[in-house]
Amino acid sequence: MRIRSLAAALTGALALSVLAVPAAHADGDTTITDVVVNGGAELALGPTAPKTFRVSVTARDNSGIREMNLHVRLPSYIYRASDRGLTCTAVSATTTTCSGSWTVDTSNFYGNGPADDPWYIEAYVYGKDGDWLSADKAATFTVRRQAKLTANASPEPVRKNATLTVTGKLTRANWETHKYGGYSGRKAKLQFRKAGTSTYTTVKTVTSGSGGTLKTTVRATADGYWRWYFPGDTTTSTAGATGDYIDVR
Repeated sequence: MRIRSLAAALTGALALSVLAVPAAHADGDTTITDVVVNGGAELALGPTAPKTFRVSVTARDNSGIREMNLHVRLPSYIYRASDRGLTCTAVSATTTTCSGSWTVDTSNFYGNGPADDPWYIEAYVYGKDGDWLSADKAATFTVRRQAKLTANASPEPVRKNATLTVTGKLTRANWETHKYGGYSGRKAKLQFRKAGTSTYTTVKTVTSGSGGTLKTTVRATADGYWRWYFPGDTTTSTAGATGDYIDVR
């Protein structure tokens, strides 16, 4: 991935993992006990719209924490501190949590590489007694390309036990063209929610065709909502279409 401007592009679960810190990067008993990115939720970016998310790091030292510096890093490309600095709160006499916000603007991306590589949280933590810890990879997390789904069931209305055709399209953000593009060869679930209930049930699984198209037939047995659902993959987010209501007569 190339980026037009480092300052413009990154103004950070998401597969989040806290990594052990090598002893060579620490002096004393300072430790990182927790890292949370985007509140633990999936982080998916569209083709152009900027997105802001938060990173929180909790650290401990027997004398208390004096200061923290945090950066988000995609190796060789992006390295930046929080947009507006950090807010730090003492959890106890020994433990402090610091949080900050990062904004990613994918309109400055030239390609889809950021979805292929792990992103890192860099943390520098200083105890009140002079102890310190430097972690190049305090945690890793994943940024995914945002997916979208549509759904349409027909005919409307339909007779009971008649054949119903459900179509749709699976697309995902392309950070090279800055548009959504069809995502073919992916398994999407056709789901049904009976009128008066709140839960969707998977009826069958269909593989998306050229341009991300989806199409299948089912029997219409009751009033309710039909939708497509994509569970996501290593580079692409989950997505669920808005349910299309069918009146069965």
